[in-house]
Amino acid sequence: MAIKTDAYYASCTHDSPVGMLTLAASEEGLKGLWLNGQKYFAGTLDRPMTEGANDHLDQASHWLDAYFAGESPAIAALSLAPNGSGFQQAVWKLLCEIPSGEVRTYGDLAKDVATHLGKESMSAQAVGGAVGRNPISIIVPCHRVVGAHESLTGYAGGINRKLWLLEHEGVDCSGFHIPAHSTAP
Repeated sequence: MAIKTDAYYASCTHDSPVGMLTLAASEEGLKGLWLNGQKYFAGTLDRPMTEGANDHLDQASHWLDAYFAGESPAIAALSLAPNGSGFQQAVWKLLCEIPSGEVRTYGDLAKDVATHLGKESMSAQAVGGAVGRNPISIIVPCHRVVGAHESLTGYAGGINRKLWLLEHEGVDCSGFHIPAHSTAP
């Protein structure tokens, strides 16, 4: 039975190779997908979650099944509706444009965001803050963003999960390194 209320987001869990995932959705679309235990878990939600059915949860679960089976399902096939500022929304939209099997640096993404927003430049740190607060992990592929000089940093779900996701997508991770002072767990 589908939950249709303004008081709660429908939610479900999804077992995956990187651990249990929690998904939340409203009638307008998917609001969140978090790796259990990740930093900022459900941090963008403005109301509680309650277990229930929702078409957007079903579609996201099917998307995840295809992704973990080695396919490259289209992000555009899903209705994404994360809560966030205009700046965060712009960053998350550009994350969705990074192809599977490829990575971008925070600096590259900052240049793209600046162009998208019609600005001369943009702080890579500000972009990194928005990337780190991405509420729809895996589907909005923040794991595809790396630090300068092939540094693996800044993944709220943990470096080991980031590495697993990149390798799953066919990225050669042999040149990457974990900095001594990583912002990721």
